[in-house]
Amino acid sequence: MNDATDRAPVRFDTKIAVLLREDLESWQRLNVTAFLVSGLGTEVPEVIGEPYEDADAVAYLPMFRQPVLVFEGSKETLTAAHTRVLSRALPRAIFTSDLFTTGNDRDNRAAVRAVSTGELDLVGVAVYGPRNAVDKVMKGARMHP
Repeated sequence: MNDATDRAPVRFDTKIAVLLREDLESWQRLNVTAFLVSGLGTEVPEVIGEPYEDADAVAYLPMFRQPVLVFEGSKETLTAAHTRVLSRALPRAIFTSDLFTTGNDRDNRAAVRAVSTGELDLVGVAVYGPRNAVDKVMKGARMHP
């Protein structure tokens, strides 16, 4: 590769997006975002880049190879996005309001399992896939401030 190619902006044909309900507290937004994206790397390993290393050869864990775009919207926006992501069968994660009252993974999974799909009180949805498909899922949402 030449120097110009090495410096060219990287464009991804895929997108990682998180949609948060607009009425969440700041700490909830951060917590929900962290939980939502945590599963993507295990199910979609190509989203993970190479490990990092500093100038002193200290190793660090790899991270996503592309940005995570964070959006916000109303409860209705989340419900519509959830319906669209299910119809497109894209890799996704959800976070419901019930998960704020549990304290571990087992109870989190039980809380989600106890509610039918259409009755989930969604506070967050994450999705990964082709850019245009993710854009359609996020329709009506706005970038998080």
